[in-house]
Amino acid sequence: MGPELLQKKLEEEVEYYKKSQKDLSKTTNLRSQLDGQLNENKVVKEELDLINEENVVYKLIGPALIRQDLEEARQNVNKRVDYIQQEIKRHDNTMEKLEKDSESKRDSIGKLQQQMQQLMMKQMGK
Repeated sequence: MGPELLQKKLEEEVEYYKKSQKDLSKTTNLRSQLDGQLNENKVVKEELDLINEENVVYKLIGPALIRQDLEEARQNVNKRVDYIQQEIKRHDNTMEKLEKDSESKRDSIGKLQQQMQQLMMKQMGK
């Protein structure tokens, strides 16, 4: 492999690695937001579990508070918690894949850098 081709391959690997790191950062931030939402919804679920049927539950829709059935409110919160947990799993899987890809590219970059150094040493020895 010639020095130009090796340099081009190295640059491509570095760009892919940078993109992978950027995607990992985005996914990590989204995962953090989901954690916050999950905690908020768990608190709401706990509050709804504490109240009894005689209590009145309201839902904020736009600027108005609308009366909502307690059981319906509980079901909505449970669905939301389930959905958020599924999203967290999906983001965890994505993060795991991105971390593996990044590690693989980092190894590849290291090997290409070694090849570049060896090639330079050979050229200097001529």
